[in-house]
Amino acid sequence: MQLEDYFEFLDPDDIRIKGHRIGIDNVIDYYLQGCSPEEILEHFPSLNLEKVNATIAYYQQHKEEIDAYMKRLNDWREQRYQEALKNPSPLMQRLRAIQAQRAKEQVNI
Repeated sequence: MQLEDYFEFLDPDDIRIKGHRIGIDNVIDYYLQGCSPEEILEHFPSLNLEKVNATIAYYQQHKEEIDAYMKRLNDWREQRYQEALKNPSPLMQRLRAIQAQRAKEQVNI
């Protein structure tokens, strides 16, 4: 079995662990923070040690490519976050209004 067989390459910016909705970026983030494969498994109990080790091995063999992939994902997430701050959804607007009302009520007590 090749390392690539452990993954689903849905598009250039979406690589998932086969049989899961977990992206390789999730596992690699923990790995880059210094977590051992066993510690990573604690965060993703639906995986097994073989898949975690395969993800780490794939990262090590394709480090430059995966680092670029991770940067694109982080940039995309930051962009979406900034857009959400500028244009909050109706739900977020309502929650913020409730929060502001509660804070105002606390001051008046």
